[in-house]
Amino acid sequence: MQVEIIPFDKKYSKDFYELNIEWLQTYFYVEALDEAVLRKPETHIINKGGHIFFAKLDTEIVGTAALMPFGNDGVFELTKMAVSPKYRGLKLGQQLMQYCIDFAKSMELPKLILYSSTKLENAIYIYRKYGFLEIAIEPNSPYKRSDIKMELVF
Repeated sequence: MQVEIIPFDKKYSKDFYELNIEWLQTYFYVEALDEAVLRKPETHIINKGGHIFFAKLDTEIVGTAALMPFGNDGVFELTKMAVSPKYRGLKLGQQLMQYCIDFAKSMELPKLILYSSTKLENAIYIYRKYGFLEIAIEPNSPYKRSDIKMELVF
């Protein structure tokens, strides 16, 4: 199965929204910050110097991930990673993860951070597999569902 990782294109905004809404509604609920970012990815990610990538299989968008600027010190948040339920188990999330890490290294970023929930055991396993380490989560975490914060220092 040959998956192509492609950069953001406005025509895939609906896919970005739908892929992320699916997992948020399945495991949690959609927070106000999620809704804002997912409805207007150009405003909240692209126009702020961030990046969105899509996993494309033939003509279908089957996954997505984003790198969103976080603060003013060159740190980016790995966020909004989702794979279509119909294509889970094919390591597409890992392909997106590796692509984002390689891209971040090519930008010479100091590190990536992410927020997650220990409820998502498979995701946490993958983050650790790729070298992310748990760090203290601030009391005012941007996401209510988050109970773990991780970083990957380059």
